[in-house]
Amino acid sequence: MTGSIVFDPLIPWPAIAALAVLALAGVVLALWRGLSGWALRGLAALVLLGALAGPAYQVEDRTPLTDIVVMLEDESASQALSDRPDQMTEAAEALAVEIGARANTELRRVTVPDGAGDAGTELMTALTAALAEEPRARIAGIIALSDGQVHDIERAPDLPAPMHLLLTGREDDWDRRLIVRNAPAFAIIGEPVTLTLRIEDSGAVPATGATAPLEISVDGGEAQSFDVPIGQDIDLPLTLPHGGRNVIQFTVPEAEGELTDRNNTALIQMNGVRDRLRVLLVSGEPHPGGRTWRNLLKSDSSVDLVHFTILRPPEKQDGVPVGELSLIAFPTRELFLEKIDDFDLIIFDRYKRRGILPAIYLDNVANYVDKGGAVLIAAGPDFASADSIYRSPLARILPAEPSARVIEDKYRPSVTDLGERHPVTSDLGDGETWGSWLRQIDVTAGAGSVLMSGVEDRPLLILDRVEEGRVALLASDHAWLWNRGYEGGGPQLELLRRLAHWMMKEPELEEEALWAEATGQTMRIIRRSLSEEIGPVTVMRPDGVTLEIELEEVSPGRFEALYDGPEIGLYRLAEGEHEAVIGLGPAAPREFEQTIATGEVLDPVLATMRGGVVRLEDGLPDLRDVREGRPAAGRGWIGLTPRDAYETRDVTQSPLLPAWLVLLLASVLIVGGWLREGRR
Repeated sequence: MTGSIVFDPLIPWPAIAALAVLALAGVVLALWRGLSGWALRGLAALVLLGALAGPAYQVEDRTPLTDIVVMLEDESASQALSDRPDQMTEAAEALAVEIGARANTELRRVTVPDGAGDAGTELMTALTAALAEEPRARIAGIIALSDGQVHDIERAPDLPAPMHLLLTGREDDWDRRLIVRNAPAFAIIGEPVTLTLRIEDSGAVPATGATAPLEISVDGGEAQSFDVPIGQDIDLPLTLPHGGRNVIQFTVPEAEGELTDRNNTALIQMNGVRDRLRVLLVSGEPHPGGRTWRNLLKSDSSVDLVHFTILRPPEKQDGVPVGELSLIAFPTRELFLEKIDDFDLIIFDRYKRRGILPAIYLDNVANYVDKGGAVLIAAGPDFASADSIYRSPLARILPAEPSARVIEDKYRPSVTDLGERHPVTSDLGDGETWGSWLRQIDVTAGAGSVLMSGVEDRPLLILDRVEEGRVALLASDHAWLWNRGYEGGGPQLELLRRLAHWMMKEPELEEEALWAEATGQTMRIIRRSLSEEIGPVTVMRPDGVTLEIELEEVSPGRFEALYDGPEIGLYRLAEGEHEAVIGLGPAAPREFEQTIATGEVLDPVLATMRGGVVRLEDGLPDLRDVREGRPAAGRGWIGLTPRDAYETRDVTQSPLLPAWLVLLLASVLIVGGWLREGRR
């Protein structure tokens, strides 16, 4: 219990001050005039002024509150390196015992895990949350056990008491890491792109030489090794081998004595895109469908189109002198012999043999397909005639043979069961709402996959792979009716776009494919297949552990599964003959960007309350009591500030000048002064 004198004035203090001035003036006047009762009148004024001030004796019933020490234990990924966990555990337990033995002191232990995603060590965020749960007036000190690599220093709160850092790690620690300075997300296939890398050493670096080996592998293939300088930016030209996602892994082998190899590897995922798609369109004669093909290909800015239309066949004899013709001779020899390999796709639209393209040219087109080229046949009545392109060297690569019958009948194209599973024709929309076509060439499929059918379920769209190349046959020249909106039209542009891109081997349209899409540490494994059943996917983790994952069919031809990767790195997927790789996690995890223990990051925060940094390898510091504002750390010790906080349970007040006493004293003094002056 404690007592003190408090005042509860009956009138405002300025009014009391004014009355005091008047009373003093009266006393001075009485003294100047020589009145003998001036002292008694002055005392009476003091009594009245004191009564107006309302003095009281206040007694408080106080209960002392304990001081609180907050201890932050860093359990982030970088804190798990070397013997740091043991250092922190031993120090935390010893401090807990010592603080628990202090009188009137409590300990609050706060664990600081890795931040969400790749946020790093959020020690300041954890401290802010801990301080929000405790009264600031009771915080006697804050002790952080950490390597000092804090990534949210900008969120540091105002400290109510000294904060100290007990630094884990060793003074002779050193580490080597690989830094990716620049890595574009896209690159053009066949053209070199420049990546900027850097190998950097930090800490107490031993004499290891001026260079280090750098291993580079693409899509998990065999790595190539190069010796590169340390501490310098390295411009590395790289050419992507294929379209779609390319996973490039850079690795610096672990050096003897370095702290960790977790930051010696960088994964870069780059999409390979074609610069220009070169297409040769050969139209046998002008017709509405030819314009549809042209509009489709010209609408894509990435397509270079060469269009060859036969406007005047050789058999046409109208007597016009050759010199008066405005047409320019088409360079057939140059296109079909010398530069045929420059094209990604050749389209024959209603073309028939007329002697313009000799058999040797068409034979060269077949060889072009064998070597990886693509040919698309958009067949019209000419395909069923004696001059059909099928009656040429191209016959050996075509997936169907014409029966010489042209079906002039109204029908609605439909997607076959196999077509429902193929990416070219799957998800094209509701086939019941499509418009009709009016002509179909009767063919007999001999190879490939029939994706669409027409009259009496006869093959309408057939895709096939020939050696390294691809061939497609569309047994109708009426796809343009959809574009004109006939009977509501249909997905003509989307169908032809997918068809052309499948021919040009775009990865997203492969019918047999295995890949994965990453979101953080979770990957979505996707297997596309024309088969109704597939086997489990074998996943090899970065540490070499393998496991099998069953996939579920989510739509016709598409199988998926989710898998949470336990660690950052390169994962290899395999199912049958199909393989894929994917990198999980950031290219350079934030926790391993800087691994050397240091107090420099936290120094500005500690300095606000004159806290300090102590290395645990030098021993556990002593705990001392220090007054607020004094230095809170020194050689071998850290300070805590006793707060002397308390809780007031009861308050009682006793007036020092009760009304009866004021009345009695004032009356006695005033009467006494009057009598004194009267006797004189």
